[in-house]
Amino acid sequence: MCGIAGLIHRGKSSDIGTEMTAMLQSLKHRGPDSTGFALYGKPTKNQYVMRFKVAEQEDMNKGFDIHRQIAERLKEVDHRLESLGVNVKRRNQATEYSHRYTFSFAGDMRQLAAYVEDIDGVEILSIGACLELIKDLGDAAVVSEQYGLAGFEGTHGIGHTRMATESDVDIRSAHPYWAYPFNDVSVVHNGQLTNYWSFRRQMERRGHRFVSDCDSELIAVYIADRIGRGDDLEQAMTRSVDQLDGVFTYLVATSNQLGMAKDVMAAKPMVLYESDEFVGLASEEVAIRSIFPDEIETWDPYHGEVKVWQV
Repeated sequence: MCGIAGLIHRGKSSDIGTEMTAMLQSLKHRGPDSTGFALYGKPTKNQYVMRFKVAEQEDMNKGFDIHRQIAERLKEVDHRLESLGVNVKRRNQATEYSHRYTFSFAGDMRQLAAYVEDIDGVEILSIGACLELIKDLGDAAVVSEQYGLAGFEGTHGIGHTRMATESDVDIRSAHPYWAYPFNDVSVVHNGQLTNYWSFRRQMERRGHRFVSDCDSELIAVYIADRIGRGDDLEQAMTRSVDQLDGVFTYLVATSNQLGMAKDVMAAKPMVLYESDEFVGLASEEVAIRSIFPDEIETWDPYHGEVKVWQV
């Protein structure tokens, strides 16, 4: 079933960590297995944030050896970043297996990402000037408290509550997905893509990598591919409605945009509220009302519709 939500403030910042937590917690009944956030904060000139993990949550019950492996993996991450000339300014540890690095780097970001992810057990969740992608097992309140998301100031965000249907219950299979290797692009999805495997093979032949067997990741890879070929966000999303088969509604965010797309059958729900200052979207109206309790008018997007909003 799953639940997705997004919000964007036009022209100001807000505590989107708390707002997205409230929206996603109200959708807990749609997906209790895992929760993910893609939050967009204020960028710092010539500085990036990398969120990455060095193990899965379930690995932590495998005894002392996993702790040694984690330490070795983290040491190798530091070594490889240093060898590329990355200047790590700050290291934060959210959990023993999940880390946040703030750094400056003037080189090839694809090379950086590929070199770090070549380490066994290491996966980059996101790199961006604005984006921070956080996902883990548990509901929104649990994940938000674990990662300290209350008070996260930013302009927009998207999130997902997952009910696992076709892939494992682990962080790797949780949403959102980063549109590797493009900074600040993330995707959440509710639905099923029926041409996933054939389209995945096509994307792999074009040199794209996949970290899971979750069909939702294909949308992020597709968006990355189209951006790499010169499309803007709206063009890429419009193409996706024609080329991706199945029933789906998805949200995509960039450093300064939030977009929504529905397939031509419009089978997966989406409710939208829009004003001059704020846009909220969610699988159910209760999520929007969790942060905007006043009387509001909401509406359902049309089948095959694509919409993009700007910060």
